[in-house]
Amino acid sequence: MPTELRIVTYVAHGAGGHVVVRGRVVDDPEPAETLAGESPWAAVRRTARGFLTTELPGVRLRVEVGGASTEVVTDTDGYLRAELDGADLVSPWTTGRVSLAAAYRGVGHAEAEVRVRVSDGRAALGVLSDVDDTVLQTGVQRTWTMVRQTLTGSALTRTSFPGAAELYRGLSGPDEADPVFYVSSSPWNLHEFLLEFLAHRGFPAGPVLLRDLVTGGHKRERIDELFGVHADLRWVLLGDSGEHDPEIYAATVRRHPGRVLAVCIREVRLDPRDGVVERAVAGWDESVPLVLAPDSLTMARRLAELGLVDETCVAAVAAASD
Repeated sequence: MPTELRIVTYVAHGAGGHVVVRGRVVDDPEPAETLAGESPWAAVRRTARGFLTTELPGVRLRVEVGGASTEVVTDTDGYLRAELDGADLVSPWTTGRVSLAAAYRGVGHAEAEVRVRVSDGRAALGVLSDVDDTVLQTGVQRTWTMVRQTLTGSALTRTSFPGAAELYRGLSGPDEADPVFYVSSSPWNLHEFLLEFLAHRGFPAGPVLLRDLVTGGHKRERIDELFGVHADLRWVLLGDSGEHDPEIYAATVRRHPGRVLAVCIREVRLDPRDGVVERAVAGWDESVPLVLAPDSLTMARRLAELGLVDETCVAAVAAASD
């Protein structure tokens, strides 16, 4: 019998009455609170516990959002994914619930709230961003640096790129009308850490779409899901030159003609002359602006020229970049 059955929900998203909800059911205690001034070892212990989970397969759950409901069963790794139609969604945020639909190994009741980021007719665009080395400094080009920071850093001590939060707030708008989605190849085990990091550093709140550590799941699938659910949005894509973002975004532009307003790539390569980005975007659709920039301010200025952010945003990014 589970002693600490817990339903973990990930920030969901929806539009036009359609909602995608994800989460996981585990038999683990709540994670320890992140404290200012804590030792690196406290961060190491929290990170380790986030990966050493006891997942619960075969749990029957009821998912309810905006008057719509469905039932799902967790997979072999304890994950749940549900799609609902006909939900009454309120922008920018709607709250739903995930609960046990039947007793599980002697546990009769458990539930958790799920937050849903909603786009509606007020949205002028959608923002889709990578995380590692796009907003979160990881040193992915330096393997040992990346490992050390991942293990010993907390959501309060890890750093973002100067001006990045101001740039994203400028893209999202003052009333959050334009949704921001964070898509990464990191595992779902880091979901709470990333939410806390983004909030602490002042980034707009939004779904963080990750992957199953065991079975994987391709980043392109997450992008296509967002483009499909939020079919009325046109997009600004942000990534970095360190891994596969240029290639993935070039393919996205080809798969979704007319849907991408601009692509911004942060230059983080140790050798910017290695030709990797240039090869990835060979044959680029020139109707879609491609911004390859070393910093947030260069991105902001170019996006302002394209009419995607205003001069107030540029000034805020400049002030944060000093």
